[in-house]
Amino acid sequence: MSMFLIANVAAYMQARSMTRFAPAGVRTASPEQLALASKLRVLLTGVTVPRPVNDQTPADQGLSFATFCTQSSGGIDLELWHIAATPSSANKSRTMILLFHAYASSKEMMLPVARVLHDLGYDTLLVDFRGCGGSTGDETTVGYSEADDVMAATKFAREHFSPERIVLLGDSMGAAAVLRAASLDPKLADALIVDAPFDRLLSTVENRFTPMKFPSFPFARLIVFWGGTRQGYWAFAHNPADYAGKITCPVLHLHGENDPRVTLAQARGLFDRLAGSKAFVLFHGAGHASHVETDRALWTQSVRNFLGAVDGAIGNADRVDLR
Repeated sequence: MSMFLIANVAAYMQARSMTRFAPAGVRTASPEQLALASKLRVLLTGVTVPRPVNDQTPADQGLSFATFCTQSSGGIDLELWHIAATPSSANKSRTMILLFHAYASSKEMMLPVARVLHDLGYDTLLVDFRGCGGSTGDETTVGYSEADDVMAATKFAREHFSPERIVLLGDSMGAAAVLRAASLDPKLADALIVDAPFDRLLSTVENRFTPMKFPSFPFARLIVFWGGTRQGYWAFAHNPADYAGKITCPVLHLHGENDPRVTLAQARGLFDRLAGSKAFVLFHGAGHASHVETDRALWTQSVRNFLGAVDGAIGNADRVDLR
């Protein structure tokens, strides 16, 4: 068997294991935590990524909620949690914020975000992507088809809750899905908040080889090729940095200074290509994480100021001053 064939078989196994959730099992540790022998095994046979579930609900945060369902592309049913702002809240806004989780996660990971936003007076809608939590399916496209889920959830929010404004907030892969969706429909949302989005699918796959201490070429490219081929799209074109140029609504971009999955240079490159009003907030010393957990005070201040600017520009969201 030639080395070329071996490399392609291994890359296919890796891509399959990363995009099709396992029905059960223990999730493979991050590359930084693996011993050399384990790294080699994972490289050759793939990772184990169990189907994400919701072990908590908003009730665990002391929040009342309602569960809804809507349909996305491919007949996928999406489960949503709606958390209404307190009606008597003095700072209650008519803006609804939709929350989209990271890769191999579920909407429960967005509960800390929902808690802060509820305290700030905002309605939130937490969304399980396809294959995750209470939604149907067992596969992920790492943000590509998840953009359809973003659009379906946004349509549901407009039809059922009639908010004056909609803001989309995504974490990591969720941020990539939000950026793709907003590039496909410039009128989808009034503003975006993106936390640690990757700039290009290939570059974020390449970055995962750094802690493995293995060269990324050509294996990263083979993984991207087979991952996209399995899911029916050209994965080399799944690039939020390219989507950015089509996005004209205001964007708040949050990023960790020491993010190993998306370098600061890559994040800045994506940010620079955004076409509308924008603000970049750097979390010093932080890695790849939901930054409401990294520095809640900075996160809250940044998001409060951004949303205040959006709320103050009713009918003129494209003219939000973020200076």
